[in-house]
Amino acid sequence: MTIKLKLNTADKAELRAKLRCRSLPAEDVRRADIILRLAEGEAQRSVARQMRCSINTVRLWRERFEVEGLSGLYGRHQGRQVEADSPALEARILDYTRRGPKDGSTHWSTRRMAEELGISHMRVARTWAKAGLQPHRLRRYLASDDPDFHKKAADVIGLYLKPPTNAVVFCVDEKTAIQALDRLDPVLPLSAGRAERHGFEYFRHGTLSLYAALNTQTGEVLGKTASRHTSAEFVAFLTELVSGQPKKREIHVIVDNLSAHKTQRVQLFLHEHSQVKLHFIPTYSSWLNQVELWFSKIERDVIARGVFSSVKDLSRKIMYYIRHYNRQAKPVKWTYKNTRNRIRPESDSNVTVH
Repeated sequence: MTIKLKLNTADKAELRAKLRCRSLPAEDVRRADIILRLAEGEAQRSVARQMRCSINTVRLWRERFEVEGLSGLYGRHQGRQVEADSPALEARILDYTRRGPKDGSTHWSTRRMAEELGISHMRVARTWAKAGLQPHRLRRYLASDDPDFHKKAADVIGLYLKPPTNAVVFCVDEKTAIQALDRLDPVLPLSAGRAERHGFEYFRHGTLSLYAALNTQTGEVLGKTASRHTSAEFVAFLTELVSGQPKKREIHVIVDNLSAHKTQRVQLFLHEHSQVKLHFIPTYSSWLNQVELWFSKIERDVIARGVFSSVKDLSRKIMYYIRHYNRQAKPVKWTYKNTRNRIRPESDSNVTVH
């Protein structure tokens, strides 16, 4: 016959609070769960099976609780004392970390290096944490090979930090080949304990391009969708951009080095609109164009998880988002580091300028 463990109201409330707490050590929560299950009348063997521990563990914590109450629910094992750090061993660990493993894998894990050096994997982990090393992580970069990088970058950054008086500065670019994807299976909505789910299969209705101009002073965005990505569409977008500004107002437009931005049609437009000046960012330096930050935002907010029944539906939802975004638009707080710290193809520097 199972003897039910007796609990008073205060002890029961405290144990339930521990069970719900997310900041306590897992073992403390586990002990509270064992005592609560025993108090509900469950057999010790059944509790051990449910908690995936030995019956001796359940008996141990029951006996301690009966003798000492809540104050007895703590571990007596002090653990192994942390070994003193050795500068020589730390240097050896760091040296091996930079060299890479010899088994064909691309990077070290704590256990792989511990096996190689014959030490504890926690010693490796502590050394890496102290040195700020994370071999399992990888970051990609793109180095600009533009010989006029400094000149072009200074021109663009100058427009951000100190724009000309009575002038407006726009960052313009195109987000091309946006797919109007429609899910073949219904979307399962967000619910408690379950993320929103999308079916794996989809139907592609087509693609479109999004032209966007970010006003660097206000943060507002002028957007336009187009079925094609051509020089004619770019000029049409510039025309729309100019029409929304006072006639004699100076307009500075920051763009990338796409061939569609340098055609005869564009040159003719610039000749007819002398108040418009194009500023080209250095090659492979899209991070200098602030509108790319906004493109990443609309990708997260609308496109990546969106379900679109047609290209028109995609265009409508994009323009709807832009209208609402402009109601509370904010300019980008631009910061810039010394250009001498930028990554170059011939350099092993690990510092970027953005």
